[in-house]
Amino acid sequence: MRHNKKFNHLGRTADHRQAMLANMAISLIMHKRITTTLAKAKALKKYVEPLITRGKEDTTNSRRVVFRYLQNKFAVTELFGPVAEKVGDRPGGYTRIIKLGYRKGDAAEICFIELVDFDENMLKAPKAAKKTRRSRRGGGAKATEAAAPVAETKETAEAE
Repeated sequence: MRHNKKFNHLGRTADHRQAMLANMAISLIMHKRITTTLAKAKALKKYVEPLITRGKEDTTNSRRVVFRYLQNKFAVTELFGPVAEKVGDRPGGYTRIIKLGYRKGDAAEICFIELVDFDENMLKAPKAAKKTRRSRRGGGAKATEAAAPVAETKETAEAE
C-alpha cells in the first residue's frame, strides 16, 4: 500500500533528487522555460512553486530560506527581482506544463515547464469567447432565436 507516499522519488536517492530538483529550479528561474520529462516536471512544480510564493515577500528571512534550497545567488536575485514583480498579484499557479510527445530513445513523455507570466506568445493571444455546450434536445440556436423576439415584445408592451 502507498499510505503517506506523497511525492515521486524519481528512481534516485534523496540527496540526488534534492540536488537535481534544485538545479532544475535554478534553470527554470534563470531561463523561464525548460524541457524535461513529465515526471520530473511534476516534481519540479511542487518544488519551485512554494519558492516563488516565498519570493513575493522580499525580506531577509525569505531570501535566506530560498537560498537554502537553491544555493545560487544569481537565481535568488532573479527570483526576488523580475520574477516577483510579474507574479506579485497572482495567487498561485506560477508554472505551466505543456506536453510535447514522446522521446525517441526510451519513449519517455517530454514536456515544457515554464513560468506562466513570461510566455509572450500566450500573453498576446486574444481570449476567445467562451463556448458553451448545448444539448440537442433544446433546439439549440432555434430556441434562443424564438426567445429573443418574445423578450423584445414584452419590453415594448411595458413601454406603451
